[in-house]
Amino acid sequence: MSRPDHLEENVPLGPLTTLGVGGPARFLLNADSEDAIVQGFEFARSHDLPVFVLGGGSNILASDRGFDGLVIRVELRGISRNDDGTITAAAGEGWDELVADRVDQGFAGVECLSGIPGTVGGTPVQNVGAYGQEVSESIVSVRCFDRRDCQIVDLANNECGFSYRTSIFNTAERDRYVVVTVTFQLVPNGMPKIVYRDLIEHFAGREPTLAETREAVLAIRRSKSMVIDLDDPNHRSAGSFFKNPIVLRDQFEVIASRYGGEVPSFPAGEGAVKIPAAWLIEHAGFHKGYAMGAAGISTNHTLAIINRGDATAANILALATAIQTAVGNEFNIALTPEPVFVGDLY
Repeated sequence: MSRPDHLEENVPLGPLTTLGVGGPARFLLNADSEDAIVQGFEFARSHDLPVFVLGGGSNILASDRGFDGLVIRVELRGISRNDDGTITAAAGEGWDELVADRVDQGFAGVECLSGIPGTVGGTPVQNVGAYGQEVSESIVSVRCFDRRDCQIVDLANNECGFSYRTSIFNTAERDRYVVVTVTFQLVPNGMPKIVYRDLIEHFAGREPTLAETREAVLAIRRSKSMVIDLDDPNHRSAGSFFKNPIVLRDQFEVIASRYGGEVPSFPAGEGAVKIPAAWLIEHAGFHKGYAMGAAGISTNHTLAIINRGDATAANILALATAIQTAVGNEFNIALTPEPVFVGDLY
């Protein structure tokens, strides 16, 4: 087939990610339409190339050797808003810009997800969540390109398999769908969701506005270096590097008994408990500001692994593996990374 428009060769991936590491993609296609995405996959098939779909790059660890295939960078734009609270946004739209607009216009449902970097298209994949709110609570449907059947499909919320930080897009149907638009149902003049301890304590019992909630979330995230601020030495990260593990209550009780009952936790369904990964990491011997060469842990948040200057993907992975090993040895818990690994990292 003919070469797609906007196709580039040997493009470094590091500058396209918030961690700032990664070698070159053999091909990179900036796709600004559904047709461009289809053309990209046709090109990849005709040249027998593997494909990786890239959004905002905020949840990516790319190999130092790069990616020997085609990276399709989704850059679709466009937003359709309705007075009843429904809104359809293209995958390439900035997520926090969308949240800011909806909060400013008085629509509830995503206010606690303020300050999360990346694009709209990435939110259903990870079922992005923070401060007691998940994006799946407001998603109506996800429009996708189905790589297997080579067609555009619309998936309703209940077809997306949403659960904690997961969906069919990163589990059962991983690498099948490319998100092109997401439709949300928000609540006009709704109340903010205040269920997370930090927010409850911040507002001390009073009912805040949506705008006040957004500002509080941004302030909390900023204090933990969880917003993109180029003046912050911790800004080159992928956000939380590990998911909060869910364990059986019996295992939690064993851990709690070793620490005098002082183990933070959250209910996670019948007979299960979620333990903050940050607490486990700290009690396995890693502290804020811990450094392992050019890779390190944020000085403001134990969950964030950062590029301290000229780190490689191998440096980042070595620190992540050391943390996983220590937590496994201390607690018999396997920490699961949140970032998507691109290329051959091992």
